[in-house]
Order: sequence, then C-alpha cells, then structure tokens
Amino acid sequence: MPGFFIAHFRQKCELRNRRNTISKIKATVTQPNQIFWLFFSDKSCPNMKLTLPICLTAALIFSGTLLAQPQKIIDSIEKILPAQKDSVLAKSYNELTWQYRSIDKAKGISYGEKAIALSQKINFPTGEAQAYNDLGILYMDQQEMDKAVESYTKAIPIREKLNDKKGLAAVYLKIGIVYQKSGKFDKALENGLKSLELYEGLKDDFGIATALNNVGIANQNIGNVDAALKYHERAVALREKINDRSGLAASYLAIGNIYFLIEDVPKAKYYMEKSDTMAGLVNNYEVMATAAHNLAAIYDKTGPFEKGLDYAETAFSIREQLGDVKTVVSSLNVWGGLLTKTKQFKPAEEKLLQALKLSDTLISCLPEKPRIYLSLTNLYEAMGDYKKANEMARMQMTYHDSIYTADMNMRFSEMETKYQSAVKEQEIKEKNFQITKRNYWIAAISILLLLGSLLAYSYYRRFKLKKEKQLQAEIMNQQDIATRGILQAEENERERIARELHDGVGQMMSAAKMNLSAMEHDLAFTNDSQKNAFDRIVNLVDEGCKEVRTVSHQMMPNALLKKGLASAIREFIDKIDNRVLKVDLYSEGLNERIDTNTETVLYRVVQECVNNVIKHSGANHLDISLIKDTDGISVTIEDNGKGFDTMQKANFDGIGLKNIRTRIEYLKGTVDFDSTPGNGTLVAIHVPVAG
Repeated sequence: MPGFFIAHFRQKCELRNRRNTISKIKATVTQPNQIFWLFFSDKSCPNMKLTLPICLTAALIFSGTLLAQPQKIIDSIEKILPAQKDSVLAKSYNELTWQYRSIDKAKGISYGEKAIALSQKINFPTGEAQAYNDLGILYMDQQEMDKAVESYTKAIPIREKLNDKKGLAAVYLKIGIVYQKSGKFDKALENGLKSLELYEGLKDDFGIATALNNVGIANQNIGNVDAALKYHERAVALREKINDRSGLAASYLAIGNIYFLIEDVPKAKYYMEKSDTMAGLVNNYEVMATAAHNLAAIYDKTGPFEKGLDYAETAFSIREQLGDVKTVVSSLNVWGGLLTKTKQFKPAEEKLLQALKLSDTLISCLPEKPRIYLSLTNLYEAMGDYKKANEMARMQMTYHDSIYTADMNMRFSEMETKYQSAVKEQEIKEKNFQITKRNYWIAAISILLLLGSLLAYSYYRRFKLKKEKQLQAEIMNQQDIATRGILQAEENERERIARELHDGVGQMMSAAKMNLSAMEHDLAFTNDSQKNAFDRIVNLVDEGCKEVRTVSHQMMPNALLKKGLASAIREFIDKIDNRVLKVDLYSEGLNERIDTNTETVLYRVVQECVNNVIKHSGANHLDISLIKDTDGISVTIEDNGKGFDTMQKANFDGIGLKNIRTRIEYLKGTVDFDSTPGNGTLVAIHVPVAG
C-alpha cells in the first residue's frame, strides 16, 4: 500500500477523531478460469434444413481451441506444487486429477492416488473423499466400471464420519450411474433410492430431481414403465420449479425414451424434440447427442428418412467429439440403416463397417455387434448381394447366441454368489449366537470399564470438535466458490443484456429514427402544429436511442473492455451532472491492464459507491482515488455529505453495502467505512494483485 494512500486515509480518520489501522493481506490466489463452450444459435445458420448438424459440428470444432485451457491451469498449479504442503497440496493434487481428465487420464489417476496417500498421512478426510470421487469419474470414463464402484465405495465411510449427507447422497447417485452403465439395473435402482432418500432429508431440490431421474431410468430398464414415468414427472415438476434447464433436457429425454419403448411414437417424438431444444439452450452436448440419436431412430421407423439422416449425422458428430466409443458405434449403426433406406448404399456400407471396426475396440460394444450385422444384412439384401447378406445374417445369429450364453453364465454366477452369501450369513448367525452367550459372562466386567468409556467419550468429543472445525473450513471454501459463481453469472448476464440492448433494441430504435426522417420528405404537413408534432416524435425516438446506449454502456462499459479500469470509471463519472455532484478522479499505476475479473469487480464497487452517494448522502463533491503498486490496488471514495453512524448495524444491512463487502471479499481484499453524522463518508478499499 503506497505511503500516499496511508497518509491520505489517516488524515481523513483524524478529522473524525478516529484511528484506524488497515492491515495488508498478502496471498497468492490461483483461480482456474471457467472453461466455456461456444454456442451457435439457429440465427447463425440460414439454411434451416442443415441448422442442427452444421451449427453443432461447428461449435464442437471451434471448442477445440479451448482444449489449451486445462493445460494452462495444469501448468499454473504444477509450478506452485513445490511451495505447498499438507491440505493445500492435497487440494492441488485433487484439482490436477480433475484437470487431467480431458488430457491424460493416466496422469490424472496418478495425481488422484497421490491425493489419497497424502490425505491419509495428514488425516485430511475431505481431501481423501474428494480424490475417491474424482478417481471414480476417471475410471468410469475408461469403462473400468468395477474400479469406479470400488473408488466411490471407499468414499462412503469417510462421508459418513464427516456427517456429510450431501456428499454421501452424491456418492450413492454416482454408484447408481455406474451400475446403470454396466447393465446392473437392480443395483442402480438400489443406490438411486438411497441417494433420493438422503436428498429428500436435506430438502435439496436439485439433488432430489437428479436422483428421481436416475431412479426413473432404473425402473424403466427393469420394466417398471409406469413407475418410471411417475418418477420422471416428479423430476420435471421440481426442475421447472428451480429452472434447471439442463436437468429438464435430461428428464424430457428419459420420458421420450419410455414412450418410444412402449411404441407411442408421437409422444416419444414430442419429448425428444423438447429435450433437443432445451439441451441446445444450455449446451448440454451429451443430452443433445442422445436426443438426436433417438430422433434418428424414430424417423428410421416412421420416416421421412432424410430428416432422420440429419439427426443421425448430428448425433455422430457430437459423440465423436466427446470420445464415447460405445455411443459412436450406436450412432454409426443408425446412420448406416437410414442411408440404406435412402438407397445410399456405398456410404451406408462405409458407416456400418466403421461401426463394426470400432466395436472391436471396446468390450462394452459387444451387444451392438448383432445389431450392426443385422443392418449389414439389410444393406446387402437391398443391394441384391444375397451371398453377403446370408453371411452377415449368420454372423448376427452367432453373436446373438454368444451374448445370450454369456448372459446366462453371468446369471448362473450371480445365483452362485447369492447361494454362497446365504451360507456365509448362516455361519455369521451361529457365531453371533455364541458371542451373545459369552456376553452374559462379561457383563460384570463391562461395568468396571465404565470409567474408561467416559474417558473415551471425552476423547471422542475432542475429535468430533476438530472434525467440525475442518468441516466448517470446507463450508467456507464452498461458500467462496459459490460467491465466485454468482458474481461471474451476474457479469455474464449484464454483458448479455447490454449486448441485446445495444445490438437489438438500439439498432431497431436507430432504424425507426432513420425511417421517420426519410418519411418527413414524403409527408405534406397542412400546418405548423403537425410539423411540430412530427418533430417531437423524431426527438423522442432519438432520446430513446441515447437512453438505450447509455444503459447498455453502464451495464458493460466499452472503456472497461478496451482501455481498463481508470478509463471506464472516468467515462462513468463524466456522465454525472457537475451541477448535482462534482467528482474528482485521481489514478496512478494503472497504465497496464490488470486481471479482467478484478477490473470488473472494482468497477462495480466504485459504481455502487457513487450511486449510494447520489441517492443517500446529499453530497455535492466527491473524491475518487485509484492507486496500484506492488502490494495491490488501493481505492478511496470520499464525499462531503451527511454521513452515517458506522456503529449502528442497521446501516450495513442494505443490499448495496452487502454487495460491496461480498465483491471485495471475493477478491481477498479489505473494505473499511469511516463516517460520522454530518461529516461525510470515506470508503477505503485494498485488493491484493498477484504478481
């Protein structure tokens, strides 16, 4: 903090007979940038017939430029690893586990194992549970379902000890998803219901809706169609209530699947299209791909086949970019079938043979092989090559029989396991009976151990308090993450509204003014009154244009985007009428741009302070100082208004002051208010800036 700022601040405090000491907080903050997806709306594609496949393929191609983003985050974290230790290092290992997911899964798994080992060594259960969670996702990505379940299961006792019911609910939810993907639908249903019960106890609408969706899918897969529909309808109602559009896309998709299963094609098509539209709005590419694939399957049955081809191509393009081999194989098969029906035999053969080749790379693709051979049979029969058609038909029957045999063996294995479990259970019951008899003899001894039990309870209480402190620290961390997300969402929405005002309403108003001006030469005014009325209309439209431009610039000022913080604030205060409030601005050390996020937050804070001065202080003069040095950025805003009593809590309960505190705390900075009634107000802000 520069000497000028300290002197300035102390001088103002002395005038109010107060002494404040502003402590500096120096911290290195590493915040990974949020990876975003590009979204192309229908307006960007004039050929409406090709809108969906072309736009989505383009979006996925352009999103490739974002693949460098995780690498930047990884590099920044790996640079500071040598300087870290204990829980901070464990958290970095966990973050690297997640970031390597899209780049190098083997390395991600290696970091996850490091996070577990370190967390166990330093007794950091939160980090250990998080590592098991992240590893479960990586194993699921690699189709290693047994390892995924094992990893998630290890997180359960840790979450139970921490009394982390929300984390426990999420673990059961993920285990259910793994069993769902593995075809073990009874276990998927069991874990989904456990998750649902926990989320309902927490009254977590988002978690309840997600669990309802998974329980509905599990019921559908075991044939309980009516129950599945009820669960999905409950999920839709909740997701509409909390405006969870991504979740709604998944629920609509699930309901569409059920109607397709029971051959209610119109309803299936209706819900698939709703899912496709909703997924497009939130860029949920996985749901979008599945909806497109299912619509292609519907059109394969009902026609028109050309429309089905568009959806099949879209589903393939997205799934290929997502790298999910199993779904890519399925999409190629549907695409090939539609090409056959439109008599595009050569491309159809290429797609189906590509699907067959890909299916050999993954054991989970085995059930798809008979379907591919059936599609090849239909293709060669349509081409008149009956020899190849018969060969493909034999292959289809061979794979169908082998899968049936494997399925039977699996069922026999499950029955044997259940039998062995029953035997073990009987043995346990007999041992328990023997233990119960022995317990009668040692009951007297247990009384003598009462004192020891009390001591153990005291130790347990201390241990529990320690864990509660750790949990509270994690809650604070999660609150910080939530605050960051809210502020980011707020700025995104401001930018969107500003762009819509400027590019939409502003352009229409300008066009309206131009058209009115052009009409003036074509109108024959009979008197001056009509001419004056017309001029007033033109002036009103002109004023509307200016007002729209002013509002859009206030919401997302061009100066902030182009020149930086000092220029944006100067542009903002230049619009204030000097007759109402004279504003003096002093800036130093802001010639170079700083972090965009920091610029935006400080601009909003200064904007809020100035608006408070105008609305509440009754001041006619305002001093603003912006100074950046090696310690960070110091900001003072001082007015000569009526001031207020800083000792009264009610003065700090307003949304404006709370917003200021929240934003500065988000930047790891400090804010102080110095004011007394009749002596104006001084707001002093200091924000550290990472070098």
